Amino acid sequence: MIAAIPFPDLSSELFSIEIFGMTFALRWYALAYIAGILIGWRIAVTAVKRAQLWPGNHPPATPTQIEDLLTWIILGVILGGRFGYVFFYNAPYYLAHPLEIPMIWQGGMAFHGGLLGVVIATWIWCLRNRAPILSTADLLAMATPPGLLLGRLANFVNAELWGRPTDLPWGVIFPGAAAQNCGQAAGELCARHPSQLYEAGLEGLLLGLLLLVLAWRGALKRPGVIAATFFIGYACARIFVEFFRQPDAQFTSDTDAVGYALQFGGAGVTQGQLLSFAMIVAGLVFILRSRRT
Repeated sequence: MIAAIPFPDLSSELFSIEIFGMTFALRWYALAYIAGILIGWRIAVTAVKRAQLWPGNHPPATPTQIEDLLTWIILGVILGGRFGYVFFYNAPYYLAHPLEIPMIWQGGMAFHGGLLGVVIATWIWCLRNRAPILSTADLLAMATPPGLLLGRLANFVNAELWGRPTDLPWGVIFPGAAAQNCGQAAGELCARHPSQLYEAGLEGLLLGLLLLVLAWRGALKRPGVIAATFFIGYACARIFVEFFRQPDAQFTSDTDAVGYALQFGGAGVTQGQLLSFAMIVAGLVFILRSRRT
């Protein structure tokens, strides 16, 4: 018998109601999105109200403008997250089934795509409002980790995006045939890394605390530093967790159980690691821009 933690008795739905034969449910994942956006909004509003934190004591936006920016951010997250999943992780399938692309209720969102959507939305908003791009990027970077923390916790509650098989004592026995398909002997249970919790702790809690400490200790005076720290910090955390996270099924095969997106010799990188390396490059660009500023 393996030493592992049974998956707790959790439901993916907070509650559900039936109206005219149709069932409507509030799911933890949706609640995580809503709570993450609201917490990030409050962090942003609190930061812009403290003018002394910003270069020349001039915040990049007013509290009222933050509300307008929030609408752009939500659109960027949803559209970017969906199209990122479609084209980064499952392009052949959706090219064959294009009508399923807008069906976000069936699942399938990618962080890197959502990030790209937010970058584009923020850039357009800054141009329209003549706001400083680097300081606005710092503001959003500081407000993002709570959403990452709650989103990964919701992934755990949903028993999805679990990790690779493990015999470590904190391995979790996730429910479902897919999670229990580890190639183990008949009758044995399969324990997996709770990689969702690894990401929640690193990308959400640890990175979020680091950014807040840096911001309140004067880093916002140097536009681009907080954004660069977020890009590089998230990328390093994601690259690390990818060693324990089960890859998407479309990247695995009989000859590649690890799920490499690029393979060279006996090694390779996963799709998540590949996209995270691009984030490190973006972070370095922000640092160079910050030094010039």
